[in-house]
Amino acid sequence: MSRLAFRATAVCFCLFLLAAIGAVPSYAITKDFNQNYPLQPGGTFELQNVNGTVEVQGWDRNEVEVHAVKTAMQRESDLERVSIEVDARPNAISVTTHYPQNEGVEVAVEYTVHVPHCAHVEHIGTVNGSLRISGLGNVEDLHTVNGDIEVFEAGGNVHAHTTNGNVHLELAHAPEKAGATAETTNGSLVLAVPSDLQADLEARCLNGNFYSEIPITMESTQRPREMHGTLGHGGAPIRLRTVNGGIRVIALRSSV
Repeated sequence: MSRLAFRATAVCFCLFLLAAIGAVPSYAITKDFNQNYPLQPGGTFELQNVNGTVEVQGWDRNEVEVHAVKTAMQRESDLERVSIEVDARPNAISVTTHYPQNEGVEVAVEYTVHVPHCAHVEHIGTVNGSLRISGLGNVEDLHTVNGDIEVFEAGGNVHAHTTNGNVHLELAHAPEKAGATAETTNGSLVLAVPSDLQADLEARCLNGNFYSEIPITMESTQRPREMHGTLGHGGAPIRLRTVNGGIRVIALRSSV
């Protein structure tokens, strides 16, 4: 083999080796967080996240169980730079995910939380991730930017807001006087309620259709793509708003 051919072969081999190394997948590094905190009946709970999904489920114990998984995409040291801080008092528990200021850290934190059925869930939020809430009688503010919001077997004056995602809201009973709201910009809305629910309904969808399988007594409105009506004899307001997506109102099916 000539010297020129040898050099060409060596260069090709090096390029192949570099490509093979680059093709090796990087493995995410994880770290778990598991803690339990007592909470008095009727106590409040809130959680603020940034990157990652949050699931909150109701259960029969008078305590809050927080399970979180931190995942670093590049460096293991990044896991320690993102902290989970818990302010736990007998009647109120607050969980906050803290990221370092003005630094790009590729860490996601996913939460699975159990709280008492009777707890007052004041605020659950994230930025990049979905929210899933189930089995809680008193839920208020739910907020994300990039992700879906799903609420099952809930009550209270739920305010669910996302920008890029769908909203599925199941109300086991009518909200209180302040009412309930579901909003998105790019996504569809589904409201599931008992067929005999008494409520005032306001729905607005600019680029989408409205459909209800529950009879609604319609009222006149001056705004295009907006409808007002009553379920049953009317009651607390339920507001549904989207820009790019449809709205459906369906009867809540029994899970039994």
